[in-house]
Amino acid sequence: MVNKVLNGFVTAWRGLTLTVRHLFVGNFKRQVIPITDNNYFKQQNDTNTIQYPKQQLPSPEVGRYQLDVEIDDCIVCDLCAKICPVNCIDIESIKSTEGSIGETSDGSKKLLYAAKFDIDMAKCMYCGLCTIVCPTECIVMTNQYDRTVFKLKDLNYEFSDMSPELAAEKRMLLEKQQAEKQAAKLAAMKAKEGGA
Repeated sequence: MVNKVLNGFVTAWRGLTLTVRHLFVGNFKRQVIPITDNNYFKQQNDTNTIQYPKQQLPSPEVGRYQLDVEIDDCIVCDLCAKICPVNCIDIESIKSTEGSIGETSDGSKKLLYAAKFDIDMAKCMYCGLCTIVCPTECIVMTNQYDRTVFKLKDLNYEFSDMSPELAAEKRMLLEKQQAEKQAAKLAAMKAKEGGA
C-alpha cells in the first residue's frame, strides 16, 4: 500500500515538473516567418503559441479558403451548385423576358436573373470544384480564412443583389409571357385542326 502511494507521488511530481518547466521556459513569442521560408515547419523551441489575433501566421497566396462570388459576372448557369458534393450552394434563376440583360466582364451574355445565390460556408469542404467548372470564373476561393461568427446561420452568405420584390415581379412577367405563348400555341393548334 505504501509503495502505491509513493509511486503515485513520484508520478505526480514528474508531471508537475514538466508543467512547471514549460511554464517558465516558454516565455518567448513565436516569430512569424513567411511560408516560403525553408524553416517554416521547423519547431521553434521555448516559445509560446502565437498571440492571435494580434499576431497571425501568413497564409499562402494560393490558399483555398472562403468562397467569394462576383455576381455581376455570374450567368447563373448553376454548374457550381450541381458539382458541389455537399450541396452548400443554393441558386435560383429567373429567365429574362426581354432577352439579354447585360454582359459579363469576359463578354458572355446574361440571359438569367440570379434571384438567389447563397453559399453556406458551414457546409463547404473547400474542395474548389465550384471554381473549376465556372465558365465566367465569377466564383473564386480567397485567401481569407478567418471569418469567425457567433451564430452558425451567419456563415450563410447571400451574393444575389436582387430584392425579393423585384424577383417576384420578374417571376410574374415570366409566367405571363409563358401563359401568352401557351395560349398562342393552343390557338394555332385549334386553327390547324379547324382548317384541316
